Amino acid sequence: MKLAILGTGLIVNEGALPALCQVPEIEVAAIFARPASREKAERLQAEYAIPKVYTDYDALLADPEIDFVYIGLINSVHYEYTKKALLAGKHVIVEKPFASAAREVQELRQLAIARGLYVFEAVTLLYLPNFAAIREALPQLGKIKSVVANYSQYSSRYDRYLQGEVLPAFDPERSGGALYDINIYNLNLIIGLFGAPKSVHYTANIGFNGIDTSGVVNMQYPGFFALATGAKDSDSPGYAVIQGEKGYIRIEGNPNELPAFDLKLRGSGVTSHYELNRYRHRMVHEFQEFAKIFAVKDYERVKEGLAVSAAVLETAESARKQAGIFFPIDGE
Repeated sequence: MKLAILGTGLIVNEGALPALCQVPEIEVAAIFARPASREKAERLQAEYAIPKVYTDYDALLADPEIDFVYIGLINSVHYEYTKKALLAGKHVIVEKPFASAAREVQELRQLAIARGLYVFEAVTLLYLPNFAAIREALPQLGKIKSVVANYSQYSSRYDRYLQGEVLPAFDPERSGGALYDINIYNLNLIIGLFGAPKSVHYTANIGFNGIDTSGVVNMQYPGFFALATGAKDSDSPGYAVIQGEKGYIRIEGNPNELPAFDLKLRGSGVTSHYELNRYRHRMVHEFQEFAKIFAVKDYERVKEGLAVSAAVLETAESARKQAGIFFPIDGE
C-alpha cells in the first residue's frame, strides 16, 4: 500500500508520519504541499526519507506508484481533495471531519462505492481495541439510559482568537469550530456505538465571528439520551460514561484516545479495568486496520465506515445549523 501524504501541518507532523513509522505495511511514497509550503514538505521528506515532494495535486494523482492519498488538510477542502482523488482512481484516507456538509459525504460515499474505491475517515477511536471491547461489553449493561461524553481542550490558538486573529480552527469559512474539530470525536463514539439519533439539539458558546468555541450536543435515542460536550475555550479531564439498568462503563481519558475503561455491573463488588490499546500513538491502530482491510479486500468494512461517517455528518450539520452556525456551503 503506497500512500501520499497531503499537508505539512500538526496532524501530519505529530500524527500521521510518526504513526506510519510503526506501520510497515504502508509505504509513504510522496508528500504534497502548497508551493508556499514546499520548504516544510522538503524538511519532512528528509526526516522521513520520503521519495517525492509534490506541489501540483494533479501531477501527484497521475503518479501510478501511488495507491492512496491521506488528506491532512483544513476541514473546508476535504471534500474537494477527496473527490478529485476518487475521480483519478485513487483510494483515500481523509481526516475528520469527512466533509463540511452531509450531502458532500453522501456524494463521496456513492462515488467511492460505484467505483469500488476504498475511502476511510481517520477517526482514531473507531479502530482502537478498547472501542471494540466497549461495543462487545454493551449488552451486559441492559437497557441503556444515559450516555455522557466530554472532550474539552484549551486550544493553542484560542488566545490569538481572543485578540481577533482567526485561524482555520475558529473560522466558519474553513468549516472550523468546536463541534467539527473536537466534539466530532464524541459524536463518532456515540454514533459508532448506537447509530444515528432520533433528534439532536446543540447549545453552544458563540464567538465574535459566529463560530462555536464550545458546546453541548443533546441527542435523543429510543429510551435514553446522549450528551456530547466539546470545548476549545476551556479545559476538562476527558471522559465518557455509558449507564444501563444493569451497570455502567466509564471511559477514562479523551474520547479520541480511549486509553482505558472500567466495567461495573450492578450488584457486583468487582470493577473490571481494561487497557487494551497496544500502541502509545493513537493513530497506529487505524493505519494498521486500513492496511489490513485493503490487503484482504474487506469492502464491507469500507461501507460500514462510510455509513458511520454519513450519520455523524448529518448529526453535526443539523446541530450547528440549530445553533446558527453556517458555513459557505450552506449558501450554495
